[in-house]
Amino acid sequence: MKAGQETDKNLVHSLAKGFRVLQAFTCEEPELVLADVARRAALDNATAFRLLNTLVALGYVQRVPESRRFQLTLRCLDLGFNAIARSDLRTLARPILRTLVGAINEAASIGVLDGAEVVYVERIQAGLTRLGVDVRIGSRAPVYSTAIGQALLAFLERKEQIRILESAPRVPRTERTLTDLDALLARLGKIRRRGYAVSDQENVSGLCVLAAPVMDVDGCPIAAVSVAAPTLRLSAAEFEQNGAVPLLDAAKLLSRALAATGGVVAAALS
Repeated sequence: MKAGQETDKNLVHSLAKGFRVLQAFTCEEPELVLADVARRAALDNATAFRLLNTLVALGYVQRVPESRRFQLTLRCLDLGFNAIARSDLRTLARPILRTLVGAINEAASIGVLDGAEVVYVERIQAGLTRLGVDVRIGSRAPVYSTAIGQALLAFLERKEQIRILESAPRVPRTERTLTDLDALLARLGKIRRRGYAVSDQENVSGLCVLAAPVMDVDGCPIAAVSVAAPTLRLSAAEFEQNGAVPLLDAAKLLSRALAATGGVVAAALS
């Protein structure tokens, strides 16, 4: 028997199909009809219908009144928040993020690494809506194009950096997105020496972001703090000059706070 076949026998395929149904819903399209769910989950209509009815009975999906559409319920949030709540990261980060948002920074965030993506676990935002930036707790972004992702990768071993960067396609998010592996690795070396990452419109046009890692007692990155501002107000160089020191201070403060409380980041960390 092949290894793949043996592994496949240990999977509950109906459970996997159920999660595909849940993942069919997005913030852009929170309400879907049966046919849309079936298509997105790669299922036939009959299977999708049974799974939707099961999820309705369990409280994770509900029918939209007076329509043929379905939508997720707030109970789905429990799964994510239960994972995040196992750490002191969000509780400790919130007041620190508030101090970073002001005249220069319009948003401050905490993100962790999950595979080839960054997951935002806390965010304080005072602006950026005019740029179409809608980052929420639980939002994901590619690790290669984000300052948070690069700040986290920079302090990992080179083999791990390559493994993560090669584990998913690196598609340009803007005209400035760096996708070449060698160029990314060279940048990670600079970030490690400097202590923080700078993303100048690489993930969102018109947005500059600085990020610095939050370290555990062994010097391993467990999260990253970021600040963001529109480039209409400041150039990337000016933003870096004004924002780097407060950002580094905040990251060090959070690192010390986590060490003092024994806090750990949720198991989603790569």
